[in-house]
Amino acid sequence: MSRRVSQQGLSRRGFLITGAVLGGGLLLGVGALTRPLSRGETLGRAEDFRPQADQIGLNAWVKIRPDGQVIVALPRAEMGQGVQTALAMLVADEMDADWSRVQTEQAPPERVYANTALLLNVLPIDGEDQSLGARLARRTLMRAGHALSLQLTGGSSSIRDAWEPMRLAGAAARSMLLQAAAKRWGVPVADCQVASGVVLHEASGRRAGFGELAAEAASFAPSDELATKPASAYRLIGKPVARLDIPAKVDGSAVFGIDVQPEGLLYAAIRQCPVFGGGVAGYDAQALRSKRGIVDVFTLAEHGAVVVLANSYWRARSALESLEIRWDEGPNAQLDSAQIRGQLQTALQGEGGFAFRDIGDARSRLAQGGAKQLEAVYEAPFLAHAALEPINCSAQYKDGALTLWCSTQVALLARWKAAQAAGIPIEQVTLHVPYLGGGFGRRLEVDMVEQATRIALRTQGQPVKLVWSREEDMQHDMYRPVAMASFAAVLDEQGRPAAWLNRVAAPSLGLATSERLMPTFAADMPDKNQAEGAFDLAYAVPNLRVQQLRVKTPVPVGYWRSVGHSYNAFFTEGFIDELAHLAGQDPVAYRLALLADKPRHRAVLQLAADKAGWSQPLPKGRARGVAVHESFGGWCAQVAEVSLGEGGQPRVERVVCVIDCGIVVNPDTVRAQMESSIVFGLSAAMYGEITIKGGRVEQSNYPSQEVVRMAQMPKIEVHIVPSSAPPGGVGEPGTPPIAPAVANALFALTGKRLRCLPLRAADLAA
Repeated sequence: MSRRVSQQGLSRRGFLITGAVLGGGLLLGVGALTRPLSRGETLGRAEDFRPQADQIGLNAWVKIRPDGQVIVALPRAEMGQGVQTALAMLVADEMDADWSRVQTEQAPPERVYANTALLLNVLPIDGEDQSLGARLARRTLMRAGHALSLQLTGGSSSIRDAWEPMRLAGAAARSMLLQAAAKRWGVPVADCQVASGVVLHEASGRRAGFGELAAEAASFAPSDELATKPASAYRLIGKPVARLDIPAKVDGSAVFGIDVQPEGLLYAAIRQCPVFGGGVAGYDAQALRSKRGIVDVFTLAEHGAVVVLANSYWRARSALESLEIRWDEGPNAQLDSAQIRGQLQTALQGEGGFAFRDIGDARSRLAQGGAKQLEAVYEAPFLAHAALEPINCSAQYKDGALTLWCSTQVALLARWKAAQAAGIPIEQVTLHVPYLGGGFGRRLEVDMVEQATRIALRTQGQPVKLVWSREEDMQHDMYRPVAMASFAAVLDEQGRPAAWLNRVAAPSLGLATSERLMPTFAADMPDKNQAEGAFDLAYAVPNLRVQQLRVKTPVPVGYWRSVGHSYNAFFTEGFIDELAHLAGQDPVAYRLALLADKPRHRAVLQLAADKAGWSQPLPKGRARGVAVHESFGGWCAQVAEVSLGEGGQPRVERVVCVIDCGIVVNPDTVRAQMESSIVFGLSAAMYGEITIKGGRVEQSNYPSQEVVRMAQMPKIEVHIVPSSAPPGGVGEPGTPPIAPAVANALFALTGKRLRCLPLRAADLAA
C-alpha cells in the first residue's frame, strides 16, 4: 500500500475503520481532513481564553492580572493525577514566572485545546505488520487531529499533548513581555532578561513586573525566532513541585462535581432497571407525592429509570428506596456469568477473527511441533470503575440555554450529548468542570449528562443535581470487558519461542462506544482497544499471530484504566513466564534475551530486577515474580514479592516499580501515579470481579467489591529512569504489570499457575 494519503481524504470505509479502531465516538465532528495547526494556531487567540476586565490575554494559554498573577489555561480535567500542576509548570517554566503567583483556570471549549496526542498515539506505529485499519487511522488523524475539539482527558496523554503547545505558549508570552519592556526603556530586547515574574535590564537597574507590562505586551507578536528552552535551562520542569490542588483538598474547600451548589438547587435520585436492557413496568407514587420536600416522581423511559426530585438528596433517595417499582426485565433476565464465559470459549474454539498482527506463519510452525510446546487459556472478569465520587451531574435549563456542572473527562462530548437531549445548539450549552473524585475512564461516558439534562428540562429553570447511589454506580457502570485468551507456542533448541499464537476474545469497546454515540458505524470493524497489549508484543518471535475475536454481550462495557493492556498484560506476561519455566531459564534472563532490540524494555526490566535483589535469596515463605510492559508511551517493569497469609490468602509484601516515561515534568507526581496505578491494579488483581446472575450485577458496594486496604498495602518503591526522550504516559502504564508480577510470584512460591483473575486462595489450594 502506498505510504501517501490523498489530500482529498480517505474512502468512507477507511474513515469508518479509523473511527472504529479509535472507539467510534471519538471522531465526532470530523467532516474533512485538514492540515496540522501552524505555530500561530497552536498559540491561539487571546480571546479564546475569555479574559475578564482585570485580565490581559497574551494568547489562548496565558492571561496576566495587573498585580502580576499569571493564569494558565487548563485544557484537561484534574482527577487526582496532578495535571493541574504539571501543565501549569510547562507554561511557567518557559515564561520564567514566579511559581507562587501562578494559578490555573479551566479552558473554555475551543479547537486550540484539542487533545491530539491521544488520537495520534493510540495506534501502533512500528512497521508494516500493522493492520490496514490501524495505518489508515493514524494517517487520517495526522491530518484531522487538530480539527477535533476534543478536550479529552484520558489515555495518559495530557503531558504528551501539552508538551509542545504549552511550552511554546509560555515562550511566546515571555517574548512579548521582553519586547514590551525593551520598547518602554528604549533598549535592545537582547539586553533584557526575565526572572521570577520580573523583566530586568541589568545595565540600568530597571525592572518591571509582568502585571505592569501585560497591556503593552499584548500588542506585540512573539519573536519570529521563538524557541523553547533547552533542558539545561529548566527551573521547574524535572523538579518536585508542590501540587496546586492539595491545599484546597486538605482544607475541604475543593469543589468536586458532587459539591456544586447553585442557588435554588433541587436534588434527583435515580433507580435504573437492575436487568440490562430492561425498563419500567409501573409504580405507585401517590404516597410519595405528599411527603415533605418531594417535588416530582417520574420515569426516564430512555434509561429504564425512575427519578424522584426533592429539596434534599436524602429525601429524594429515601423516597425512592421506599417506592415499589415493577420492572420489565426484558430479554436478558436469564443472563449469567456462566453463559458469557461459554460465549468466550465458543469464540476461541471457532475460526475467524481479525489478525491485528501476523508475522511469518505461526500456524504452520506450530503444526511442525517441537520438543517443548505449551497451550494455555487465561481469563479476566468484568470490572467496575468504583471511583470514590459516585456518578453525578448538575444542570439548569433556563431561557433556552443549558448550564452544566459535571466532573467529566470529555468536555466536548458532554456538551454535545446535553445539546442533543435538550434539542438546542451546542453553543447554547455552558459546561463547568469541577475536580473529579476519580475517573479511571468512567467519566469518559456521558450517560449521566443526558439524564441530568432531561431532568432539568422538567424543573422550569431551577437547577437540579443528579446523584447516583453507590449501588447504582456499581450496578450500572460501563465495565471493563470480560476477556479470555488462548495461547499456543513451540520452543526452538535454545528454548526461545519459535511460534506464538494468541487469540483474544472479548466484547468490543469500539463497537460499544459507537453504538452509544454513533450507531451508524459498521459492526464488522476491528477494535484496537480490545487487543492492545497483545498485538504489540515486545518479545522477538519469528512466527507470531495475534487475533481479535469479538463477543457481544448485553453488559455495557467502557474504558477502564489502561484499557486492553489491563488484561492483555496479565495474559502475555503470564504466558511468557510459563515459557521461561518450560525452557528451564530464569524469568528475567529469558525476557532480556527476547528483548534484544527493545532497549527501553530491557532497561526498566534490568533496573527493576537489580533494585528488587532478584538474584538474592528471600526468607522461607516468600517469592518474587516479574512483569514488564509498555503502554501509552510508558515502559514499566515491576517485581512483586509475595507470601501467603491466613488461610493461604495471597499477600503482596513489596513491589519494586521502574518507569521510563521520557522527560519527567514533576517527579513527585510520577511517583504518586505509579503508586496509585499499583494500588488500583492490585485491588483488581486480588479482589476485582463483576459477576452477573439473572441479568443483574451481583456486586453492589465496596463490601462486595473489595479493594486493597491500608493494612494490606505492600511496600512500594518507585524508580524513575532519567531520559531525554519526549514525554510519555504516566497515569496508566503502572497498572498492567502488577497482576502478572503477583501471579508469577505466586507460581514461584507455590508451583501453582493461576491463569484467571482475581487471584484467589481457593485456586491456589485446588
